[in-house]
Amino acid sequence: MTTAQTPPAPGTGPLAGVRVVELAGIGPGPFAAMLLADLGADVVRVDRPGGPGLGIDPARDLTNRNKRSVVVDLKAPDGPARVLDLAERADILVEGYRPGVAERLGVGPGDCHARNPRLVYGRMTGWGQDGPLAHRAGHDIAYIALTGTLGMIGRPDEPPAVPANLLGDYAGGALYLVVGVLAALHHARATGTGQVVDAAIVDGTAHLSTMIHAMLDAGGWQDRRAANLLDGGCPYYGTYETADGRYMAVGALEEKFYDEFLRLLGLASLASARTDLSRWGELRERVAAAFKTRTRAEWTAVFEGTDACVAPVLGLREAPHHPHLAARATFTDHDGITQPAPAPRFSATPTAVRTGPARPGADTAAVARDWRIPPRPAGGPGTPATEDAVTDGG
Repeated sequence: MTTAQTPPAPGTGPLAGVRVVELAGIGPGPFAAMLLADLGADVVRVDRPGGPGLGIDPARDLTNRNKRSVVVDLKAPDGPARVLDLAERADILVEGYRPGVAERLGVGPGDCHARNPRLVYGRMTGWGQDGPLAHRAGHDIAYIALTGTLGMIGRPDEPPAVPANLLGDYAGGALYLVVGVLAALHHARATGTGQVVDAAIVDGTAHLSTMIHAMLDAGGWQDRRAANLLDGGCPYYGTYETADGRYMAVGALEEKFYDEFLRLLGLASLASARTDLSRWGELRERVAAAFKTRTRAEWTAVFEGTDACVAPVLGLREAPHHPHLAARATFTDHDGITQPAPAPRFSATPTAVRTGPARPGADTAAVARDWRIPPRPAGGPGTPATEDAVTDGG
């Protein structure tokens, strides 16, 4: 696999100098903090005793790369004060507790803003900070179900297809949190006033479907699965099985791409079926039959170097070795782990995977030194953190 150029020195990236406190959780919060860390921010993850409870080896939890970690028991007598010491010196704080939990623990927005009025306080939940479901537990699949987006995905005669947790947790959740805290940071630096960012997965996922709602209102989208241009209903925008049981993805929407697609598939006589919905069934059957005549590798060679908009469907372990992704170093190796490289890319402030996953508590002394945290006497043992204190955007 082609590797990236020599990585820049630690601390580079467009967010170099920005300090972020992450109150450890699971799902979209850690991913959002990872993205901020990838962009150069100094992210300090406040881990709880015993870890987050996911069961993954901390050395392989890639969402903790480029971060540092301290361990604080928020239910110990001195726990909240230790977090507030960090918040006082931070630009951004990110938490993913259920509404009201941070306040009960003594590290809510009011407590933090009393120490640091410029702080951007980012809250990552599934349901949001208010509403009838705000205090209900949940995960990605439930959030995207209520927004109408899950119901759009899959075949019409089968249950909706589950898109891993990419659509809700990460696209509708983590990325909206990052946009929100960076916008609020811009405001804070201009005005000296911080604020609370309420990033709810239901809000972000609904926002992602804005174009679909516009098409629905205009009569260009049917409210059912696999009946539309972009949801698999169109025979020249979908996936097809090959002779070896693998798949090719087709996205030949525009006429010139469609014509090239049919020519290479050997079905040029079906050009007129593109806009004739009554022939889409016939077109789909002919295309499917054609793809079953050759292997994925053979079809990849046929469409190579063309504008037919066809690509092989690769597995997670195959993707890093694709020539285009290898040439761009879209994936990188760090400490023996192949992983997606930071994105997007910057001409003046390049990013890199600077460090592997932060080990819980490994950076306590360094953070105290670098952030000039005053020493505090050790507190007594506290009550173990409860499940409602760390949630998947719930």
